[in-house]
Amino acid sequence: MKELVESFLDYLEVEKGASINTRSSYLLDLGQFEAFLKRTLPQKKIDVGKVRAGDIIAFAGSFHALCKKTTISRKLSSIKSFFKFLIRKGFVKKDPASGVALPRREKHLPAVLTVEETECLMEAPQKGVDLLAAFLRDRAMLEVLYSSGIRVGEMTGLSMGDMEIEGGTIRVFGKRKKERICHLGRFAKEALKDYMSFSRKGAERKDPLFAGKDGRRISARTVQRVVKKYALLSGIAKNPTPHSLRHSFATHLLSSGVDLRAIQEMLGHVNLSTTQCYTSVSMERLMDVYDKAHPRANISK
Repeated sequence: MKELVESFLDYLEVEKGASINTRSSYLLDLGQFEAFLKRTLPQKKIDVGKVRAGDIIAFAGSFHALCKKTTISRKLSSIKSFFKFLIRKGFVKKDPASGVALPRREKHLPAVLTVEETECLMEAPQKGVDLLAAFLRDRAMLEVLYSSGIRVGEMTGLSMGDMEIEGGTIRVFGKRKKERICHLGRFAKEALKDYMSFSRKGAERKDPLFAGKDGRRISARTVQRVVKKYALLSGIAKNPTPHSLRHSFATHLLSSGVDLRAIQEMLGHVNLSTTQCYTSVSMERLMDVYDKAHPRANISK
């Protein structure tokens, strides 16, 4: 099975253009599935042609008390994609995963910051003589995340040549390496100019935009630490992640009357249904404002 999984991962990279994170997730899920089959099936060597739907359902059931439905759904999706690949390449004749249903997805509204909380977060980096480089980089990263709504992986993948500061645009490569142009606001442009003039002088177009002390491209985990650090310094009660800034970007635009399809394009969503979750968030915020502001909204209080 190991060789088939390797072929599948090569297919994802070469033909589908899947990111390294996506391939790592598939490798983890299929590795767990293989280990489960070795524990439960009588034969020592796994024959994927003899895997049954019941084996896949039992595998999913083994995670019932350990994982959320979304995680189990992802693992099943990995197995489904794997067997579709095996069918397409002629390695197996029957797909045991075709009749296995995914668990119903739990509906979670995305965590968002209010406009006031976002402003507090943006203002949290404090300029210091010894930490000027870190301050400029961190401020620029926060501003870019909120101003453009890009994913953290898209931001860490930015190179110097992807920036057009005067025009206020950046070129990002989203899922499956799909290219799109995102816009930057005034504060993001100013923060980037300060950061690039101080820390990225002499950098070439192919060099990473956001780099660590060693000059290498920063990781998503580093960005997470930066957001958490300044969230604590800002004094806001919430615990935002880089993705919270993406959610906040979309929600604030929607609350201001921006068309949902325009937001879909900005976020790089393939399906409008993915973007529609923000309508629920926006409606909740509007109802909260109504309840607090309208003189006859809550007469019983």
